[in-house]
Amino acid sequence: MDSTLDTVLVALSPAIADENADQLLEAAMRVAGPAEATVVLTYVVTGEEFLDAAERLGHEGASRDDADDVLADHETIERLGATLDEHGITYEVRGAVGKVAEEVVAVAGEIDADQVFVSGRPRSPTGKAVFGSTAQDIMLDSPCPVTYVAANSE
Repeated sequence: MDSTLDTVLVALSPAIADENADQLLEAAMRVAGPAEATVVLTYVVTGEEFLDAAERLGHEGASRDDADDVLADHETIERLGATLDEHGITYEVRGAVGKVAEEVVAVAGEIDADQVFVSGRPRSPTGKAVFGSTAQDIMLDSPCPVTYVAANSE
């Protein structure tokens, strides 16, 4: 079994608050940095969110095939990319349009990810026994190990 860590995927979407995205990235950097692994910031949006982002970011007429370029210009990705740059960690951006769990699992397979980092929303005491459905779907279907980083409660 190959124990090297080359590629770490960080799963992001508009549902993840900035503070929680930072927390998720910090966890991924603690693993990727020492291993000199590439971090793949994977930002998944719905079709409507994509069209809104494309227009707002100056990519009018963009199609789903342009998701990497459009979402690389998203404020969240630019901010997280700057953090990775500050720490000397190599990164790539993958944009996707669709359902978060399905797209994250697909990208993880395409890039042959060694580890996926996901976050979830705070839950009630009863709900804490079960992960959120998106995070749970990623954990169950991912082609590689998944690290769940609990979101801070607001």
